[in-house]
Amino acid sequence: METPPKNKYPPIDTLNDRERVMLVKEIFSTITVRYDFLNHFLSLRRDIAWRRFAVEKMHFARTNRFLDVACGTGDLSIGVALNHPSIMITGIDFVAEMLRVGKNKVRQKGLSDRLILLQSDARQLPFADNSFDVAAIAFGIRNIPDRMEALKEMLRVTGPGGQVMVLEMIFMQNRLFKLFYYLYLNHLLPLLAKIFSKNAAAYHYLADSIMNFPTPTVFVQMMKDAGMKNVKKYPLTFGVTYLFVGEKPPAEH
Repeated sequence: METPPKNKYPPIDTLNDRERVMLVKEIFSTITVRYDFLNHFLSLRRDIAWRRFAVEKMHFARTNRFLDVACGTGDLSIGVALNHPSIMITGIDFVAEMLRVGKNKVRQKGLSDRLILLQSDARQLPFADNSFDVAAIAFGIRNIPDRMEALKEMLRVTGPGGQVMVLEMIFMQNRLFKLFYYLYLNHLLPLLAKIFSKNAAAYHYLADSIMNFPTPTVFVQMMKDAGMKNVKKYPLTFGVTYLFVGEKPPAEH
């Protein structure tokens, strides 16, 4: 049973880390019923193409294992499973309601033998060092207060030469579209969400989280500071979304 949503959530920049974690957990436990539909509808189905682009950039050479951090209802995990038939996939999320929906999707697609979804925290991954070829997070890192901690954990569980990927929406930098994007995020998106979702306030939070996310240049530097090398950024759909890809340095001998 879903938790009754609030009419409005406080701005992100007024919350401490603990309050923000609790807020995120509450929000994502209330929007599972139409979560996938709204993701596709509000992005004009571009979210599907963005995930596909990320999957195409993945390389599996050593462990043949993939980790999906903050996996939500499992769309990225399922995309990897369908495109890489020999890969074992683990998805983690800390919202049980999201995982419940994801597990149903995994069963329906007949992927239960290769894809498992677990409840866990991105800041304390329950895996040994160097366990995966690729660790990725799609549209989730903006919901984690301590992003550096999450990036370091993803890097820790990735093997030498492996990839850490972050797919995330940002506040568009393009001057021509910036005003339109602002109006879309703060006015049109919540209005549309109100029609289809029982918790339209969650989509005000979505806009707030996008607008408070670092610029691509700043986030690239953050990935480098976390210990990654050869960090690349790929703007998608006029820079509405970016894919960031970093590598784990080879082991020192």
